[in-house]
Amino acid sequence: MTKQSKIVLGVVVAVVVIIILSLVSVYNSLVKGREGVDGAWAQVEAQYQRRFDLVPNLVESVKGVMSQEQKVFGDLAEARTRYAGAQTPEAKVGAANDMEGALSRLLVVMENYPQLKSAEVVQTFMAQLEGTENRISVERSRYNDTVKNYNVSVKTFPRNLVAGWFGFSSRTMFQSAPEAATAPKVNLEIKK
Repeated sequence: MTKQSKIVLGVVVAVVVIIILSLVSVYNSLVKGREGVDGAWAQVEAQYQRRFDLVPNLVESVKGVMSQEQKVFGDLAEARTRYAGAQTPEAKVGAANDMEGALSRLLVVMENYPQLKSAEVVQTFMAQLEGTENRISVERSRYNDTVKNYNVSVKTFPRNLVAGWFGFSSRTMFQSAPEAATAPKVNLEIKK
């Protein structure tokens, strides 16, 4: 083998090694991004679970006072059951949105019962529920940020080529239900 052919072979090997190392680096960053999205979604689910665990306690605390509001309690139980049976993030988001709608109706009902709002146990549960809702909001925001970064990574060139070869695809961002744009109506009239 001549000196010139050894140099050419060395350059070819160096280029192949650089390409392989680049592919490995891109692949690993895509895996890291996908795992980041899954981890962020797990945090959203953990906060949803906290809400779903807290709501039955709140409902039981107020059930006796508001026996005529059984539809709200039924909607809460149904949304909780749907969430427990949901298999995909999209189905879980739908069930969580149903829960939010039922919770907003429960809060409106509670505004109509001042004696209920003054009960210590209800106040405690309401404070916990408010904290949980704030946590959910924060985790949803983090999830969407993580998904956005991952989606940009999957869709930009040349990463999109590697992503396509290895089956990485963009993820769906969390979106609120359309009804969430409408604030619940609160009636502060005192019932006798």
